[in-house]
Amino acid sequence: MHHEEVIIVGGGPCGMSCAIELQNAGMNPLIIEKENIVNTIYQFPTHQTFFSSSEKLEIGGVPFITENKKPVRNQALAYYREVALRKNLRIHSFEKVRKITRNGNHSFVVETETMDGEERIYESNHVVVATGYYDQPNYMHVPGENLPKVMHYFKEAHPYFDKDVVVIGGKNSAVDATLELHKAGARVTVIYRGSEYSTSVKPWILPEFDSLVRNGHVKMVFNSQVTEITNDAVSYSVNGQEHTIKNDFVFAMTGYQPNVSFLENIGVHVDKNTGKPDYNETTYETNVPGVYIAGVVASGFNNNEIFIENGRFHGQGIAESIINKK
Repeated sequence: MHHEEVIIVGGGPCGMSCAIELQNAGMNPLIIEKENIVNTIYQFPTHQTFFSSSEKLEIGGVPFITENKKPVRNQALAYYREVALRKNLRIHSFEKVRKITRNGNHSFVVETETMDGEERIYESNHVVVATGYYDQPNYMHVPGENLPKVMHYFKEAHPYFDKDVVVIGGKNSAVDATLELHKAGARVTVIYRGSEYSTSVKPWILPEFDSLVRNGHVKMVFNSQVTEITNDAVSYSVNGQEHTIKNDFVFAMTGYQPNVSFLENIGVHVDKNTGKPDYNETTYETNVPGVYIAGVVASGFNNNEIFIENGRFHGQGIAESIINKK
C-alpha cells in the first residue's frame, strides 16, 4: 500500500492549483486523474474561446500570456501542461479512483484502477476532491436518448455538413454549437424549454445567433420539450402539441452536474435540492474530517457559481487547514 500525506482526486486547474499551494506549504501531494490533466478543457469544442481573460486563469504564479485578451482552448491546454512541468507536479493520469473509505480515525484508503486494469491501493492522511462536473451530463430521460446519434458534448461541426441536426438547450453551449454547425452547412433546429433567450448567453454572440433565427437560417423553438428520439426523427411538444421533424444527429446541450454519489459514498453530506456538499467555506473541509473539496464541485448544481477564476484559490484555505492540524 502506497502512503501519501495528501491525495487530490482530479487534475483540472483547481486540483492543480491546490497541489501547488500544498507544495508551497511543504507538502508533496499526489494528483490522481482518470484522464489527462485539465480533461474538461480538452473536452471543450476545438475552437472554444474562454469567457475569462488569460490572467484570471493563471495558477501557481505562472504567467499566462496570449496575444488576445481571451485565450482559446489550445492555448489553455499548453499553459496548464507547462504549469505541471514547471511545478513538477506528481500526477497519476489515466487512473480512476473507484472508492475512498476511512481507515480508522487518521487516514483514508483510496482504491484506484489504471487504464490497463491494474488495481492500486493508497493510504492518505487527507483527501481533496476536485472532480468538477463536466463528466456528468444532465440526462433528459426520454426514449431514444441513448442512441448513437445523440451526443452531450460538441467538438467540431465538420462531420454534420448537409445533415439535419437538433440542438437541445438554449444557453452558451447550445448557442456556440449552433453557430459552428450552421457555418459548416448543417440544417439546425434548436429546441429550448425557455420562453426567451437565456440571460446567461454571452452578449457578444447573441446578436449573430438571433440574426440567424430571425432570417430563417436556424429554427428556434421556445417552450418546447423533447419527447422521443428515433433513428430518423425527433419528436417534441410545444404547449401540449406534438411535433416530429426529420433528424440525423442530436446535440443534447442540457448541462452537467457534480458526481454526487461519489461524495456521498465517502460520507460527505450533500443537499438533495442544491447538490451542495457540506463544507467549511474557509477551510473547504467537509463534514468528514480530512476530506476537502476544491473547485466547481463545491457549487453543487449551480455551476455558474464557481469557475476556474475563483476555484483556483480554494487550495490556499485547504493548505492552511492541513498545516494547522500538524
